[in-house]
Formats: sequence, C-alpha cells, structure tokens
Amino acid sequence: MVGKSEKYAPLTVETISERLGRIDALTARLGADTSQWQCAEVGDGNLNLVFIVSSPQGQLIIKQALPYVRLVGDSWPLPLKRAYFEYHALTRQAARAPGLVPEVYHFDEMQAIIVMEFFTPHVILRHKLMARQRVEGLADTLGQFLARTLFRGSDLSMDTARRKRDVALFADSVELNDITETLVFSDPYFDAERNHHTKGLESIVARLRSDIDLKVEAHHLKAKFANNAETMLHGDFHTGSVMVTENDTRVIDPEFVLYGPMGFDIGMLLGNFWMAYFAQPGHGDDAKYQAWILQTIAGVWAAFTTEFSQLWRNERTGILYEAALFEGQPLAAEQALTHKLAMIWEDTLGFAGVEMIRRTLSLAHIAENDTISDETLRATCEAKGLELGRQLVVNRARMGGISEVNDLAKQINKGATS
Repeated sequence: MVGKSEKYAPLTVETISERLGRIDALTARLGADTSQWQCAEVGDGNLNLVFIVSSPQGQLIIKQALPYVRLVGDSWPLPLKRAYFEYHALTRQAARAPGLVPEVYHFDEMQAIIVMEFFTPHVILRHKLMARQRVEGLADTLGQFLARTLFRGSDLSMDTARRKRDVALFADSVELNDITETLVFSDPYFDAERNHHTKGLESIVARLRSDIDLKVEAHHLKAKFANNAETMLHGDFHTGSVMVTENDTRVIDPEFVLYGPMGFDIGMLLGNFWMAYFAQPGHGDDAKYQAWILQTIAGVWAAFTTEFSQLWRNERTGILYEAALFEGQPLAAEQALTHKLAMIWEDTLGFAGVEMIRRTLSLAHIAENDTISDETLRATCEAKGLELGRQLVVNRARMGGISEVNDLAKQINKGATS
C-alpha cells in the first residue's frame, strides 16, 4: 500500500496517467490501459489537489497535499507530511468505524499522495443542506461514527502503550494544529489580518471583540483543546467532511487529525448544523426543512450517547474506569458514565460556539452563508449564528439538554431574544 518515489511534484490532469499508470493499486481498479483513464480536478477545499480518475473499469480518488494553503497561496507554506497523518487517521477510523470512511488503496509519502475509494453518487452534505434535501439515517450514522471513533481512540478502549505511541505520532502535526488553534480560538476575537466578515455585521463584531466573558471562555476552550489529548479526533468534522446520498452517509478528509477532547469533533459538527439552520432563509424559506435540521442535531447527540453508552458497557478495556474497579458495583459504573457524558456535552456546546463564531468572522466561512447573494439577508442569518455561538461559549455550563439548545436556536431565529 505504501509507496515512495523521489522528488516531489504536484500532479496535474495531464501527468496522472504517466506518473501513476504503473502502480498496481490503480491498474487493478482502472485497468492497465491508461489511454482509457479520464481525469478531473475537483478539489474545492482549502488545502489540497483532489482528482477523480475514471475508466470503463472503475473510479477512484487521488488526493495530493500541496506545500502551501491552497486558499491563500504560497505565502502560507504547509508541510507535505499532513498527508502522512491523514493516511494514518483513515486506517484507524476504518478499523474503529468500519464502512464509514474511504478505503485507502495506495499511499506515497514522498509525493504526499493518497489513492482511495471514490464514493458515488454521493455529494457533499453541505450541498444537500443548501438544496433542502433530506438524508435518511444521517443522524444515526454520524452519531455512531463519533461514538465509535472517539471511544475506541481513547484510554477507555486502547491499551496505554499503543495509545501513547499514537499520541506521539500525531503530535508532530504541528502546523495544522496551529491553524486550528489560531483561526478557531484566537483570530475571531481581535482584528486579525486574515479575518473578514459580511458588511452589516460591524456593530456585532465590535461587541464580540470587546466581550470579556466571551474572550476568556473561548481561551478556556483553547486551553482544553491544546492540553487535553483525550482521543484521536477527526479534527475538522463538519458538513463539508461528510458525503451522502439520499440514504447513505460517509466521512472524509481527516487531515487535521490530532489527539484532543471528545467534545471537539461533536461540537464542530453540531455548530455547522446550527449555522445551516440559520442560513436556510437564504436558500428558500422552508420551515419544515429547518425543523428537520434541528431534529438531525438532536438525533446526532442521541445516537452518540446511545452508542457511547453501549461501548462503555461492553468495550471498556483501557486504563480508565476499568471494569475491575467497578466489579459488583454496576450503579457506580453507570454514575461514572453519566458524569462522562455530561462533561462531553459541556465541551460540545463550547466548541460548537467557537466554531460558529470563527466560521463567520475568521478566514474560512461556510458555503451556506457565502452563497446568499442578498448581503443584508446574509448578515441577518450570520448574526443569528453569532448570537447562538456566543451563548454556547459563555453559558455552556448552565445549558440544559439538546432540546433546550434547539429551543434557544428557534427563539433566536424568530428574533425573540434580547
């Protein structure tokens, strides 16, 4: 699976067949006649080249890291080794949540290339949300993926030696961790160079940047993110990292993988759903679809807690909350589970809040808002997201369950809060 070649060079549509046409993992799926290969560059993300390569025999994805941030250009260099971390993340996710991430066919560390399974006819979940299309089983699949990867990548499940080796391996992804620490937790709260926001939000931006409680709580969350290596995270888990059909859901793009707090992945995902909820008026005023988004958010959390609880009861084989410790005391084990889920919930809300703020004020926004052509309407939608985001960050320890948070989102959507 792992291959190595010499001097790095970015792929192009014209050079793929020449450079990769003799690799068994590709020819086994596309055929050896490279004249039959059809290549298209489809990368719409911020960092990488992504190609779909097709032939009469099959299709696959080729992803290659660039030595800089694609969204910005070569003025922001990045190491190619991020492909190495993504490769290792995919192999671990595949073992912990089978069938939900792309199979890796070939990895070339020197060229920073991952060749992997192509999901078709799947589309990015964000696009479904903008088109107001439902996905059967979405909440259950996402909640179960989160529970399985977060539980099985932690000291609740892994033996300590293997887990600590993994912590050391992924800790070397310094540059991508720095992007998260800077763009998510710091830049939105002052006049950082890469920030930008929609015209009409100026008074809200000024208020948030002078909000002492918000700044302090955001950096408490940053400290938790930087210092709590609780489990292997996807690291960039949002509705652009999920591919779906009308009844199938898969997860992609874990290149921001790191060890961190469990609530981070959950919070990023739920924060993106709440932003999509507020953005719906920009894509057609459909109250029933907005209600479905909130139902999906509630369903993700319910599926997560159900699956996490089952794993706690049946797969708690690590060094934390050992089964032997609670032998003959099942109620004590359940009490510890309740406490653990409460801690994850509080973290989830806080991380959802900072995600909503940064996706509105920092470098990378969300398509649900950016594609709203009416600037005044866009600012209105984004302002509602900022209001909920601020509430989640500052008041996360005093929030109720998921239904209470969704009720707050409804009140903000109606303009019913002060």
